[in-house]
Amino acid sequence: MYALTVRDHIMIAHSFKGEVFGPAQRLHGATYLIDACFKRSELDADALVVDIGLASEALRSVLAGLNFRNLDDEPAFAGKNTTTEFMARVIFEHMAAAIKDGRLGEGGRGLEYLQVTLHESHIAWASYEGAL
Repeated sequence: MYALTVRDHIMIAHSFKGEVFGPAQRLHGATYLIDACFKRSELDADALVVDIGLASEALRSVLAGLNFRNLDDEPAFAGKNTTTEFMARVIFEHMAAAIKDGRLGEGGRGLEYLQVTLHESHIAWASYEGAL
């Protein structure tokens, strides 16, 4: 399986509900480093997994809707704990939609698998992955 990863970052604020979160129940900030890893069994006609430029643009576009936001104020996340794991799935779903919509070009149509990883720090991260 071939893989290509692009990376970007966002800065958000949020709070969590539930005793398990301790002090993170209060409003706090996070800077996430985000990797989107695209996979396919065979390279396309240009010997690529996917165009790096288009993949980077798609990730940047998806993240623009989250960057510098207080996620507690976003209607889409009302009543949700926007944990690192939860947000990995959210970004995965938006990237999968971008692929389906053709925003990664013709080569993107051959992608088989996507993994989105949010690095919360240098010692902790979470991912969501799945077939496309």
